Amino acid sequence: MTGSPVKDEIQQRHLGLPPRLLSSSLLSWEGIAEVTEALRLSPGDTLLDLACGRGGYGLEIAARTGARLVGVDFSAEAVRQAREQAQRLGRTAEFRIGDLGATGLDPGSASAVLCVDAIQFAPQQDAAYRELRRVLAPGARAVLTCWEPVGPDDSRVPGRLRRVNLSAGLTAAGFSHVEVRERPGWRAAERAMWEEAAALSPGDDPALQSFHDEGARSLDTFTLLRRVMGTATAP
Repeated sequence: MTGSPVKDEIQQRHLGLPPRLLSSSLLSWEGIAEVTEALRLSPGDTLLDLACGRGGYGLEIAARTGARLVGVDFSAEAVRQAREQAQRLGRTAEFRIGDLGATGLDPGSASAVLCVDAIQFAPQQDAAYRELRRVLAPGARAVLTCWEPVGPDDSRVPGRLRRVNLSAGLTAAGFSHVEVRERPGWRAAERAMWEEAAALSPGDDPALQSFHDEGARSLDTFTLLRRVMGTATAP
């Protein structure tokens, strides 16, 4: 995503994000407010942003709540960009390389875990849910955003998304007070963004070409998915 201001501008405009927030996912400004409330963070708490990408969401939520931020992502390039962005903003945060199923954090060390639009990328989703549970302190909150298939057996949906079931995954990992809610307003903003992406002429910009292609693919399966936010408490 380095050096693609056009792609960033399109995404920020449709999701309502300020230019300072470098997103790697599709959580809107409205969604950030909902997620922040659901995390129930207090100043000095430790927030784990799992699959943090370029760190935009975690940095914003930490600034709003006064929490200490630890971001984990498998991509060394994403971690590099996240560290640079924290420095530009004058924020204190730790970003490290790790996996959805193996964060490297100590058991019970996180006051809350955020996972934005990424649980489907875990090679074993059950292991990722267990890792969320392992790193959370008793009574701490997990908040995940993702997409779930309208029809779990619909072969037109990519396989990794067909396997997403936040309620079942969180429950099996031992969480309590599991709640999964559909967020149609977030989905409407995504549609408008993908329509613009699919209509643009990317030229020789590989980032825009990727964005264009993703837009076309996303519109092909748009009605087959529902946008959800899941919340749960570690016992």
